[in-house]
Amino acid sequence: MRIAVSYINGMIFPHFGHTEQFKVYDVEDGQIIKETIVNTNGQGHGALATFLQDVKADTLVCGGIGGCAIQALHEMGIELYAGVSGNADEAVAMLIAGTLPQINGKTCHQHANHHCGHHCGH
Repeated sequence: MRIAVSYINGMIFPHFGHTEQFKVYDVEDGQIIKETIVNTNGQGHGALATFLQDVKADTLVCGGIGGCAIQALHEMGIELYAGVSGNADEAVAMLIAGTLPQINGKTCHQHANHHCGHHCGH
């Protein structure tokens, strides 16, 4: 399993569409075997779902996220744990233990009314 977490200074970054880094965890047999921090290189919003697919993430843990990003992640088969805050390592440990709640409906209200074809800042 490869888990990506929207990341800043050890914490879960609260706005998926503005994430500048992800911490990626490779997990085998319930144990983290590798951790890597990857930069998004300025990609945002819709491009981040493709970015996660490119780094072969199969699960995302993040804070707020818009409906279009949720849709894109779902279409790519990436499992979503949204609305999560706090320490990234602790959240991943909870996910591995099966105690991290999965709240797929958590959206970022700033982008709740945008159409999926809209790309903020472009």
